[in-house]
Amino acid sequence: MPITPPNPKELGYYVALAQVCLEMVAPLGLGIVLDHYLDWTPWGTVGGALFGFVGGMIHLIVMVAQHDAAKRSRPPGEEK
Repeated sequence: MPITPPNPKELGYYVALAQVCLEMVAPLGLGIVLDHYLDWTPWGTVGGALFGFVGGMIHLIVMVAQHDAAKRSRPPGEEK
């Protein structure tokens, strides 16, 4: 196990992945709250789940594409 400090770019990438998880869960929570207060059961939850899933997946796909493009643009001898 290397003792070197983590690469800030890689650490930022992992924080962005955690943000995607939050983007997927927050609309679901909002849908549950709307169901409770506005008596929309189950449509607020269903809508929140769909909105969160689609939005999170789009963001995840864009992030992975950017990460791969940055990896491809590096010189051949450079790791990480």
